[in-house]
Amino acid sequence: MRLGVFGHADYHGIAEVVALILREAPRLGLEVFVERALMPLSPGAKEVGAPADLDALVSLGGDGTLLRSARFLNGADVPLLGVNLGKLGYLTSSSAKEFPRVLPRLAKGNYTSDVRMVLEATTGPLGGAQSATMRAVNDVVVHKGGFARVLRLRLSVNGEALGVLAADGIVISTPTGTTAYSMSAGGPIVEPGVQSLTVTPIAAHTLAIRPLVLQAGSVITLQPEDAPDEVLVTVDGQVGATLSDGHALTVRRAEHPVRIVRFHGTTFVGRLRRKLGWGGLADRDA
Repeated sequence: MRLGVFGHADYHGIAEVVALILREAPRLGLEVFVERALMPLSPGAKEVGAPADLDALVSLGGDGTLLRSARFLNGADVPLLGVNLGKLGYLTSSSAKEFPRVLPRLAKGNYTSDVRMVLEATTGPLGGAQSATMRAVNDVVVHKGGFARVLRLRLSVNGEALGVLAADGIVISTPTGTTAYSMSAGGPIVEPGVQSLTVTPIAAHTLAIRPLVLQAGSVITLQPEDAPDEVLVTVDGQVGATLSDGHALTVRRAEHPVRIVRFHGTTFVGRLRRKLGWGGLADRDA
């Protein structure tokens, strides 16, 4: 197996996890490739190249590292295992403590894959050529940055005008992303296996504006109206673009999903209970 390793080099304990992977690689038949930031911790490992050169990818860190790893894959059919070295790690499937038991199972293919829907977001002049294309595992957020004024966004679904949203911004999320920013903004939690798009306003200025759950094949278009100099578009909280008057953002389901590695005993309901404290915080860190 050609195993890629991504990681947040500043996380406590990452050197020990990388050392474990390199030590066990010969026994498990792994050829290890690491991203550039981890090269100083990985004597003898090669630097990771194209996603197509990998059979699996391990993300060492938190949810942010896993989201960055998923964007690196860019639609390649490569299973992604998240190992949590931080606090919450909602999207990850293993802790650092569990990883020595999990790595052999990954190497032997003894796991299942959660196929997670991904968003494709494009920006550019309304009716003109696209200027930027981005992929989001969690969400695409349009917001006003540091401006105090309300943001007005003209919203269309499948080419049909829905209306003008007056709010601090809007979150368009995958089912995976409904437990992130969308949930904090009052949106519903959607089970990851459900194919849908969720549209959640941020601090809407009209009582009639409520979160929407749309079919996965829907195409959402947003256009700023009387906007400040720059409206910000943020993808998975990490990368993004700007949106000016006369430009539009289009969000749709991406052609290729991402595959998240799961092991027996990890369920959606269990993660809600343990990671998000559903029903109380008593067993959140259990």
